[in-house]
Amino acid sequence: MTSHWLSRALEESRARGFLGPGAIEPQIEHAIGFIEAWEAHRSSPPANVLDLGSGGGLPGLVLLDTWERPIVFLDSMEKRTNFILEVLQWEDVPSGGSVWRGRAEVLARETRSDSKFDLVTARSFGSPAVTAECAVRFLEVGGLLIVSEPPSSPNRWSAKGLNELGLQSRGSYRKRAGFQLIEKVRATPLRFPRSIGIPGKTPLF
Repeated sequence: MTSHWLSRALEESRARGFLGPGAIEPQIEHAIGFIEAWEAHRSSPPANVLDLGSGGGLPGLVLLDTWERPIVFLDSMEKRTNFILEVLQWEDVPSGGSVWRGRAEVLARETRSDSKFDLVTARSFGSPAVTAECAVRFLEVGGLLIVSEPPSSPNRWSAKGLNELGLQSRGSYRKRAGFQLIEKVRATPLRFPRSIGIPGKTPLF
């Protein structure tokens, strides 16, 4: 059953234009798919999660409600990060949520974030190449990147490109929606991620 605070938060997020105009429940169900994809590969909840490009709070707020583990909401937009900060201060919201505002290419290189997370999620962050490059340094070796995939999409993930980053595909998961699971198998090469905007202008794949 969805917590009252979560429904309230997502309805407010939609009202402010941070989520699409559709019904809230299907968006919650989609976010639960990230949890199910993780649980299909790991036996216990992640210790530390980073939600890449949190936007209006999905899937991060659903993960916080379910796992009650430390979760970082990362986004570059001031209005969106201010909204998440507001929600995290509500009385019934589980503790452990924090907000980082800025570009992933920069924040990933900070001591507090470099190789610190065993799960990074991405709902609609960018293309596969951009998402992989911006996520990789946040992950610890053995950690998973879980990315929401478009319906009926062909394989969008280059094994060669992922390998250059120290990543390997662990296949897809499909139930409520489609998700790609990617594991970090070795330390991130020093040159990744490249400077702001470069991953999108000259993608690895």
